[in-house]
Amino acid sequence: RNRRVQTTLEGQRLYQSLSRVFDALEAACAEVALPAHDEVLAVHCAPSLAIKWLGPRLADYLAGHPTLNVRLTTGAEILDLAIVREVDVTLSYGSPPAERAGVETIGLSEERIAPLVAPRLLAGGLSAAELVQHLPLIDSTLSPVTWLQWFERQGLTLPGRPRTAFDRAAMAIAAATDGLGVALESTRLALRELERGELVELGADEFEALTHPIHFLSLRHSDREKPAISAFVDWVLQETS
Repeated sequence: RNRRVQTTLEGQRLYQSLSRVFDALEAACAEVALPAHDEVLAVHCAPSLAIKWLGPRLADYLAGHPTLNVRLTTGAEILDLAIVREVDVTLSYGSPPAERAGVETIGLSEERIAPLVAPRLLAGGLSAAELVQHLPLIDSTLSPVTWLQWFERQGLTLPGRPRTAFDRAAMAIAAATDGLGVALESTRLALRELERGELVELGADEFEALTHPIHFLSLRHSDREKPAISAFVDWVLQETS
């Protein structure tokens, strides 16, 4: 008979602590192997921001910083930089991280949150208000902006029909691009799809878009003047201004 093995709470905590130790050791060993003049920047980024915004811009940034080695990790969890010393900068999603001594958090500029839809779903001669009442709606479950908030802002009633939900903004945007329905998402994250015409903003001239700060940059106060970190932080703030 097979016996199931279950970790205890103490075992899980030990595993998490050891994982951080091994990650730090791995990063330290990798830095030793680099040329002496090279710099290392460790960035932890929300997955959708990494895929849809940071990744497409990173090549241009690195071209201007040829001695910089960027180590990019992704995850929805918000890291505590007072504890996780092997990460220099975090770019998180949702609500601002809790205040921590020695850690500075900067909200990136407010983002336009709007209903995004594939153009082929707009056929039929219906108005934007009629379309949003009849087309399938796509939920982004981790978003701080909900469909209920959006409908209330427009003075409309949220339809009580089933909705498809995704826990990543990038997945919701991809689903809308594929014609699954209307996603309520950041136009910053969907910029490529909007520029290519794969998505359009439903009722851009009719509806009132919501604006909301949904991404946050964090770093340690003691690292603010380090050249590699300072340059990257300034670049992110400029790119999102």
